[in-house]
This record gives sequence, structure tokens and C-alpha cells, in this order.
Amino acid sequence: MFQARQARPPHRMPMAQTVPSTTEASLPSGDAANQAAPAFSPLYQQIKGLILQSLQAGEWKPGEAIPSEMELAARYRVSQGTVRKAIDDLAAENLVVRRQGKGTFVATHSEQHVQYRFLKLMPDSGDLDSEGPAQRRIVECRRVRASADVARLLALRSGDAVLQVRRVLSFGGVPTILEDLWLPGTTFKGLTLEQMAGYQGPTYAMFEVEFGVRMVRAQEKIRAVAADDAQAALLQVAAQTPLLSVERLAYTYKDTPMELRRGLYRTDTHHYRNELN
Repeated sequence: MFQARQARPPHRMPMAQTVPSTTEASLPSGDAANQAAPAFSPLYQQIKGLILQSLQAGEWKPGEAIPSEMELAARYRVSQGTVRKAIDDLAAENLVVRRQGKGTFVATHSEQHVQYRFLKLMPDSGDLDSEGPAQRRIVECRRVRASADVARLLALRSGDAVLQVRRVLSFGGVPTILEDLWLPGTTFKGLTLEQMAGYQGPTYAMFEVEFGVRMVRAQEKIRAVAADDAQAALLQVAAQTPLLSVERLAYTYKDTPMELRRGLYRTDTHHYRNELN
């Protein structure tokens, strides 16, 4: 008698290997896996995340070139097109800068086109370049205990040490912006009034060079206020003059808040401009 042959399982093609995302690498097993299915993440976004990790770790410093698309493709075992799309996203977010014929570089606030990325106050005539760099006068720089409000915004505990800075920015010799800044005391330990006043480049560039902190994005709240006596004196305007109040919270990588800035802007010769894309 013939013995029936056991049916063979159908042949399966091997699956293509891709770079695992953090979510995939930490998948739970068993029943937990069925309850916590990972969210789908396109491959280029996974590569973008890996490049961001290297930027955050300081593998490539602000102003330095990152590896070429070909090198990154070999490093992550993906196509150059996938790497190119990841870098396109990073460039759109001003985290890297493409230079024709030279490569891709880590963006830095020292570069001219990045310096004014977060400054939206424009002169009514001409542009920021025609005005020249702002003249900065540091009124106050001291270490204080964070109030509950400041601590909440900077993700600190109430009473933690923060550096509080008050300064006046002038354009063409005219006091135009009065700013109060709060910085985490631990991260910016050692920052002094003399250092703030003496640095010739943009403040955010100093944070990069001296403290390894790069501001990558910011949120702003805007409202109209009237100048009190002290504010009016520093801005050389009459008390109760209408001013534009701008509160900015600036973040470094991993959405970590690193600076709270509250500014009062004169708008008699300047205006706030924001481009919406």
C-alpha cells in the first residue's frame, strides 16, 4: 500500500531586511504584543530618527559636514533615496543645511540666514541686514530660584536654580526690544554677565559653542500690552505706550525646553512678520 505523503508547507520568499525602528526593537511578546501593536513608521522617518540621535549625541557638531548620502545609505543599509528623503525633512526643519557641491552641514545659529530664524521683528523700511547687528546692553544677570511658573515652562522643579537675564536690544542706537530670559541653572552653569555682553555673535550661537546647546524650535505667544514706568524708561518711550509682548519657549533636541524669553517690542518703527507656509 502506498503511504500518503505529508503535505509540504508552501515556499515563502525571504522578507527584505530594513532598519528596525525603536518601536520594533522593543516589541513585547505573547499576549502583550497583540495588545500593543506598533504604529507604522515609514523607513525614511526611521532613518531621520537615527540621524537625529547622532545630532543630539554631538557626533557631528554645528557647522560640521555630516556623512554623504552614499555613506549614510551604507551605514544604515538603505537606499540613497531613503536617506535623501530623511535629509530633506531635516533641512526643511532647519536642522541641517545643504550646500551645492559641498555636502550637507549641521545648521548653526552662526550662519547669517539662520541667525534671524526666531526673530520676527522687522524694520518698516529696509531689512535686518541693513540695520546691522543689534546692540545689546545687559541690564541684569543673576542666579535665582525658579518660580512655579518658570519651573513649569522649563520642566524644572519649583525652586531649582535658573539664570535670569534682562537686556535691551537696540537697532541704529534706538532701544527697540526689552527681554527677560530664564535659563536652566545646571545646563548654563558658569554663564556670566561679562560673557553675555562680550560675545559678538548671536546669543544662540554662543549657547552652541560654549554650552553645547542648540535651539531647534520655539513656540511663541503674542499679545498687546502697555509699558509700565520701568519698561518705558528702558525703552525710552512714554509710560503706557503700546508694546508687543512676545513670550518664547525655545527647545533643544528631544523637545527639551532650554530657554524662556519674554520680550517687549516697540512697533513705532518695526513690525512683527511671520511667513505661513
